[in-house]
Amino acid sequence: MAVPLSTAPFASSVCADAARFARVAGCLARRCDADVLLPGGSGPAWSAGWAAFAPTDELEVTAATTPDDLKHFAFDKPGLVLGFLGYGFGLHLRGVRSVGSTRERLGHLRRYAASVRFDPVAGRLEWSADEPALAAEVQRALAQADQRTGPLGPLLQGPTGPVTASLGREAYEAAVAETLAHIRAGDVYQLNLSTLLRMPVPAVDPAALFQHLTRQRPAGFQALYRPPGMAVVSSSPERFLQVRDGRVLTQPIKGTLAFERFAAGLVERLRDSPKEDAELSMIVDLLRNDLSPHCTYGSVKVERHKAWFRVGHLLHLYSDVVGELRPDRDALDLLLDALPGGSVTGCPKSTALELIDALEPHDRGVYCGTVLALRGPRELDSSVAIRTAVWHEDRRELSYGAGSGIVVDSDPAREYLETMAKARPFLQWAKR
Repeated sequence: MAVPLSTAPFASSVCADAARFARVAGCLARRCDADVLLPGGSGPAWSAGWAAFAPTDELEVTAATTPDDLKHFAFDKPGLVLGFLGYGFGLHLRGVRSVGSTRERLGHLRRYAASVRFDPVAGRLEWSADEPALAAEVQRALAQADQRTGPLGPLLQGPTGPVTASLGREAYEAAVAETLAHIRAGDVYQLNLSTLLRMPVPAVDPAALFQHLTRQRPAGFQALYRPPGMAVVSSSPERFLQVRDGRVLTQPIKGTLAFERFAAGLVERLRDSPKEDAELSMIVDLLRNDLSPHCTYGSVKVERHKAWFRVGHLLHLYSDVVGELRPDRDALDLLLDALPGGSVTGCPKSTALELIDALEPHDRGVYCGTVLALRGPRELDSSVAIRTAVWHEDRRELSYGAGSGIVVDSDPAREYLETMAKARPFLQWAKR
């Protein structure tokens, strides 16, 4: 069943392609501080693009926020909800008490008075607004986009200090070695280990940073989200969970190969790697188990295994795991039970979460959580918040997480190099 675009008094639609939507979204991001979901790159992508502004309601997610609180906010009124749920909120839901710092926000959601939706299948932009002034802003953005204007604005002020890592090379490789000891002892089969890169930055133009990172490495799940006091800029290649008319899809990524020059033989090299195959297969099995309690019996299947795509200088493997949502469950039941995603934790998940907390000296925050769009109990799309930069206004700090999946035949030095390859766009900006 299709969800109505809006009951707003001002609404219309026009023909458009992805490039036109990107220009419209860019105009609204700069002029109106719009939050943006922008499909792009290759491989899996947002099922629809969004640019939404003029928030009417906001929900700050805290340790006191319950699943029912989230459902009331998301479902009691019709319309679009955008936001993020952090990695730490997933720990909280699963009863994992962090022994480290938990100063990062657990999540934030918004609904809006004006939004533009891009339907890539129909090739149309649909927009709605509650007030004439907001409708005029959309019309102005459409006109500016058709003029094919240039960059949104200046990039950030340069960093005022060096990039620091919560786990430098020596510490990261030592943590990989400790992870391997846990794997050989049978505690876990696979674990995702990350480091958090930080740099002091006095001020940020979030729209310009979003444009810069998405141009440097366009990915399927590009997002700009600006709750008070922070900016989240994500160029994730990975879908977490999608629910469309009750059909569930998750597309875990495991298996990465960095390269300087692409050649056809690289794909087979990646697919034939026992290590990369083991990483993907274990996480696929974990996600089948995450989906099964919320899907009709027998509906959970793997439709494509070891599909591949390219993002910049990286090749990735992924699989499609599908199911049918049970009539007595909604999209948030599914998402909250699966958070944090299996591809950024490990298996078994509960033990992996505890080991990650012991091994990593940082709070992941938004990183490895999820950015999401909701339009009702059975309409959801969400990404895994990797390849994600976060600016903290109070600390004047920009952070960026990167990690890799560790299995029994992992090599600590190679895992560190893979992690740094994933951080390449962020590090290149820092050195410019």
